Amino acid sequence: MIGLSPFNPDLQDYKDCIETIEAAVRRFTTRELEELNCREDQAGFPVLKPEQFLKTSHGKTLKSLPPVTIQPLETKTPPAPFESQDHAGTSSLTYSQCLQGIRVLELCRVIAGPTIGRSLAAHGASVLKVTSHRLPDVPFFQVDVNTGKHATSLDLHSAADRAIFDSLLAGADVVFDGYRPGALSRLGYGPDYLAELAALRGKGFVYVAEDCFGGTGTSEASRAEWASRPGWQQIADCATGVAWEQGRFMGLDEPVVPPFPMSDYGTGALGCVAAMIGLFRRATEGGSWAGRTSLCQYDMFLLSLGSHPPEVQARLRKTHDPAFFDLRHHDSVDEVGKRALQSMKRLHPALFEERMMHKAWSDGFQAEVMWPREPLRVSGIGIGHLRATRPNGFDPPTWLGWEEQEDMLETDEWF
Repeated sequence: MIGLSPFNPDLQDYKDCIETIEAAVRRFTTRELEELNCREDQAGFPVLKPEQFLKTSHGKTLKSLPPVTIQPLETKTPPAPFESQDHAGTSSLTYSQCLQGIRVLELCRVIAGPTIGRSLAAHGASVLKVTSHRLPDVPFFQVDVNTGKHATSLDLHSAADRAIFDSLLAGADVVFDGYRPGALSRLGYGPDYLAELAALRGKGFVYVAEDCFGGTGTSEASRAEWASRPGWQQIADCATGVAWEQGRFMGLDEPVVPPFPMSDYGTGALGCVAAMIGLFRRATEGGSWAGRTSLCQYDMFLLSLGSHPPEVQARLRKTHDPAFFDLRHHDSVDEVGKRALQSMKRLHPALFEERMMHKAWSDGFQAEVMWPREPLRVSGIGIGHLRATRPNGFDPPTWLGWEEQEDMLETDEWF
C-alpha cells in the first residue's frame, strides 16, 4: 500500500526495518494514508490524543456508552435455569463449577475474543473454539488463550462444514463473535438468526460480540462512525489516546504503544462479564441476550480511571530500567513488551515464581506448558481449567467425549 515489498529477506536489522518503513510512510500525509487505509481495507489509523478522540463523532458516541452493553435479542423463550441444564456431559468432578453444563461456541482469533472463552472455561463451561484454515492466527497466543477449551476447524463457506456447525449450534448456549461487525451475519449466523433459532428450539442464546472500535449497537444513538473499521489492540490504543498517555508518562511529547496486550485481556474480561450477565438473565428472565464490548470501550474505561499521581509516576520512572524509557513511537509492541518484562522481572521477581504458576502437559503442543494460576477464589465453587491448551484445529467438532486431565485438577487450590 505504501510502496514497499511485502517480503525483503535482506532487511534483517531492527533499526533498518524502522527506518525503511518510516521513510515510506513520510511520503504521505495523514489524509492520504487514511484514504489508502479505507480503499485497501487496512487496519491503520491516525494517533489521537484523548481530548482529540473525544471531539470526534465516534468518541462522542462511545462516551455515552458503558464499557459493556446487554440488550435482549428475543423475549419469548422461557427461563433456562442453570440447574435445569441436561447436557453436563460425563464429568467426573465431585465439586461444583458455576458454568458446568454450559456450552460455548467461540468464533474468535488472537487475544481479546479468545480470552472471553478462556475465562468461561475456568468457570466450568465447555468452550469449543471454531476457526478456519482460511484465516491466519498467531500460534504464540494460542498457547495461553486456548487453555481449558477444545479447538476445532470448520470452513463456514463449505456446505458440509456448515451442517456440522449447525449441529453444534443447536446445542450451544453462548456464541462469541470476535470478527468484523457484520461478518458472521453475512455467513448467516448473526444475532438475528440466533433469535429465530432460539424461538424454534424453545431456548434462548447468549450472543457476545467484541471488536476494535465498538459502536455497533442496534439503536441510532449507539451506532458510531468507525464501527465497521478493522483493528486490534494497538489500533484502539492509538485511536483513543492511550498511546499518547503512555508517551506522556515516559516524559515524551509523542505516543508509544503500551507494553503487553493489556487492552486485549481487559476487553476479554469485559466480554466474560457480558456473557455471565446474559446467562444470568436467560436463567432468571428467559429470552436471548446480546452483549457487546470493544477494545475502544475498554480503553475509554481505562482512561476514565485517571493517571497515577505525579509522585507515583516519578517513582516508577526512577525505579524501572532506563532502557524502557529509551523507547519511541516507532518501536514495535514486541520490543516495548520485551523491555517492560525485563524490568518487571527485576523489580517484582515474586510474580514469576513457580508457586504462582500452573504446569500441565499439552498433547496438542507436545510440551509441558506453564501459565499463571487463576487469581479468583469463590467459596464453595471450583475455579480452574480441566484441560491443557492446544493449537487451533486440534479437536474434532463435537460436544461429546471431552477429556479431563488429572494434572489440571488441583481441587485443594481451587477453593
